[in-house]
Amino acid sequence: MKDAPPESGADGVEEGKRLIRTGGDRGLSLAERISERFQRLTWGTPLHAMRLKGRHPLKLIAIPDDPFFGDVQRGSALLDGKVRFRGEERAIQALDFAAPDWSPDFGDYLQSFAWLRDLSSVTTRAQGVPIAEEIMRRWLAVHGEKVSEPAWRADLWGRRILFWTAHAPLILSSTDLIYRSSVLHALARGARHLDRGADRLQPGAGRLAAWAGVLVAGLSMPGGDPRRAFGESGMRRALDQSVFEDGGSVTRSPAAQVESIQILTILGEAYAARRIGVPDFIDAARARMVTALLGLSHGDKGLSSWQGSGPIAGDTIEQLAEATGVRTRPLKQAKEWGYQRLSQGQSVLILDAAPPPLARLVEGGCASTLAFELSDGADRLVVNCGGARAAGAQLPAALAEGLRTTAAHSTLVLSNSNSTAIHADGTLGRGVVEVELARHETDTASRIEASHDGYVRRFGFLHRRVVAMSPDGKDVRGEDMLLPADRRKHKAPAVFAIRFHLHPRIQVTPTADGLAAILRTASGHLWQFRCKGGSLEVEDSLWVDGRGRALSSQQLVVTGASPAGGANVSWLFHRAK
Repeated sequence: MKDAPPESGADGVEEGKRLIRTGGDRGLSLAERISERFQRLTWGTPLHAMRLKGRHPLKLIAIPDDPFFGDVQRGSALLDGKVRFRGEERAIQALDFAAPDWSPDFGDYLQSFAWLRDLSSVTTRAQGVPIAEEIMRRWLAVHGEKVSEPAWRADLWGRRILFWTAHAPLILSSTDLIYRSSVLHALARGARHLDRGADRLQPGAGRLAAWAGVLVAGLSMPGGDPRRAFGESGMRRALDQSVFEDGGSVTRSPAAQVESIQILTILGEAYAARRIGVPDFIDAARARMVTALLGLSHGDKGLSSWQGSGPIAGDTIEQLAEATGVRTRPLKQAKEWGYQRLSQGQSVLILDAAPPPLARLVEGGCASTLAFELSDGADRLVVNCGGARAAGAQLPAALAEGLRTTAAHSTLVLSNSNSTAIHADGTLGRGVVEVELARHETDTASRIEASHDGYVRRFGFLHRRVVAMSPDGKDVRGEDMLLPADRRKHKAPAVFAIRFHLHPRIQVTPTADGLAAILRTASGHLWQFRCKGGSLEVEDSLWVDGRGRALSSQQLVVTGASPAGGANVSWLFHRAK
């Protein structure tokens, strides 16, 4: 195991320093869209076909290990002859890659061959080989020679190469030499395709996967040293553009962060299989990423729900950290990634203190600025609905899109509007551009003060949120303020709602005065909630769990109307037992 270096700032907080995070709503420009479209059109030209020609290996010279355990339920479904992913299911014998009838998410799972990990986790090679070969033969028949989208997307080819090489015993154990040759021929063509396409992807996990595919191909196939040198240069650029200095993904997605760490870990195993040292810049980036990821973990070790990600389970995160060999403490203050962590006693609070990710970097970004989650040991108390991109076919599309809204997060909503606009086509629009933040650590409390400008353009108000936690973690005090940001006159009061979504296992009992509620956790602990400056109601809510299922829950909603001079609501969570 490797200890995080002292200068990593894994547990450091710059007290009192004001940080200003700026964002934007810029998606791909017209020129970039035209360039992407033109690049895809070239895939069908004779010139690109010539580029993909060349010798293919007779065997692999190295097989990296995949140290991550797959999904048991999905693996068991494969043993039963079915591919299952996020509520969708297809019989293996009915898979038709020429006429796909599945969702994009299901298609990515199927065509990346990520299911090989699930299959290898539940069966022996003897049982798994016929299943893996059947799907492989069907894929090769349609996509082995023909370059087309989405099968030949660079990010899919990168993931495919990682899974093909790491699980080679499942797909290359056949005595059918023609079949084996077809697999290796496709692998070589895919690597050449990646050589020219990896750098065209937007920063994020997909680009890291593409360059990892280039590198693993160079490490696993004979004569790959030139490709390895080329791939290391590309991976350095990809990491510089995809990972903030604090270790967070530029997509701000915990799920993307997990996948990126897994990609770099399998890549490290490919180097180990060749007895070659992993480049220092890859190891250093991965260590920073693990530290940042742990900063989003609750007392149950699982991740909080942000930017469309569901609550990834604690055992998955523990396995991830173990596989990387990185020993570190959770990052308290991710200045660029934008998440702030307060942790005292058994309480953990995680706050989103940044604008949503740029539209060009991620699909399904959420308007969650200044939302927070709170846990008490193994019990989650305040949560976000989460899971907008983790639910798949299990939720209606309209509901999944609703999970991206500000109202689906534990923060203030003004005039029933999102702090950052969500367009009908799913992209993010105008809203939060600047977040100002100050953090203080004293003997009596840990305090975060942050504000965003998402409502200034439309309503003339800044939203400022102050959160403080006592040294024993039993008191979490907060204040939400609407502050006039310009001289615009408001003809009518602006209605606001401050939402605190509760975990499904929290029992809520409102008090008779309508200003408080008693919350009982699954472990039997009692928390008191009180507020001042608004009316308290208990309303229905939902929470998307780690398997993408929407579970019924409740939420505390503090409502009121702000005059032109602004408004102030204070609230308290106090652990009474």
